[in-house]
Amino acid sequence: MSVSRRLDELRHPEVEAYLEDAETPTALVPVGTTEQHGEHLAMGTDAFIPTEICERIAEDTEALVGPPINYGASDMHAGYEGITYLTYRTLATVVNDIAYSLAEAGFQDIVFISGHLTNDWAAKVGANQASHALPEEHYVYAFPYWDALSGEDMAEYLSFDAGWHANIGETAAVMAINEGLVDLENTSFDDPDLPDDIENPGALLDHLLIGKGAFYRVSETGVWGDPSEATAELGEEYFENITHAVAELIQSTRRKPTASALSLTHKSQEFSSYPSAQA
Repeated sequence: MSVSRRLDELRHPEVEAYLEDAETPTALVPVGTTEQHGEHLAMGTDAFIPTEICERIAEDTEALVGPPINYGASDMHAGYEGITYLTYRTLATVVNDIAYSLAEAGFQDIVFISGHLTNDWAAKVGANQASHALPEEHYVYAFPYWDALSGEDMAEYLSFDAGWHANIGETAAVMAINEGLVDLENTSFDDPDLPDDIENPGALLDHLLIGKGAFYRVSETGVWGDPSEATAELGEEYFENITHAVAELIQSTRRKPTASALSLTHKSQEFSSYPSAQA
């Protein structure tokens, strides 16, 4: 197989060889958005980061990386110019269809890794739908990459102290990918005004993220946190922690192949009795 582990960069014979040789053929699918990240950070941030994570862990997890889903459930950013989003229902259907077709094509485990919080809610619905339609040998699941982080790492990267959007964590991560996608001279600090009488601040996240234009109403800049101290070196440190944690999570949840696992020679007949993803 060529150096790349990107499904869209491989020739078909290379994909066939991978599916035949891999102990547990696995597809990693990044799920991102195209939305504002303040004035300093690229619109594709939530797709760039999970894609980078998937590419960095692909060899260690013996997986191939599918093309990212670049549009997501980010209607809370409606109001900022240039925003594109899918409804939750649509994203769930896209995830369902992708999972079903990847399984039908020979992948056993299909993992959707989100870079945007509310993508994960829709992705989990789609993954669950696919799991009901697929043979039991297949394992489909979704999670946001930061769910794999320890509490300490999470507090430094995304939190009420570090900020939740276009903050130092996301900014540093994108700088580690491509510094040309970041303009630190145009960073701004923003901290949405939250009620003081709520004991659990996490309960406020849904209020800020659910509903069309919800974040736009509380953040003029589109930033939550202070990204001004971000560096590419800090981003590399974050990626080392994130990729190790995500790879470990995938390895620990991987199912071992069973005697009834599908072979490339009879998979089409096996799947013909299952409803299509659109059914």
